[in-house]
Amino acid sequence: MEIKLEIPDYNPDFGMECKWELGFDIEVKYESGVVLLRANKQGLISLANHFLNLSQDKIPSGYHLHFDEYNSLDDGSEELVIEKK
Repeated sequence: MEIKLEIPDYNPDFGMECKWELGFDIEVKYESGVVLLRANKQGLISLANHFLNLSQDKIPSGYHLHFDEYNSLDDGSEELVIEKK
């Protein structure tokens, strides 16, 4: 199986463009001191794209993506912040 990801160039005027796979499903829970990130195939591919996108040299340290149940995650999900160090 071959998966191709499109990583858009970062533009400081417009920010980072997130690419989502059609039908993605992502859930984040915090249970018994453990963060559980559960996703279907499309969700995992989307997250892989976001991680690779965030790794671009042009993206400054401290830049972050913020997802929650009102922005891309399943209802009842905990907030998920991915930040470039």
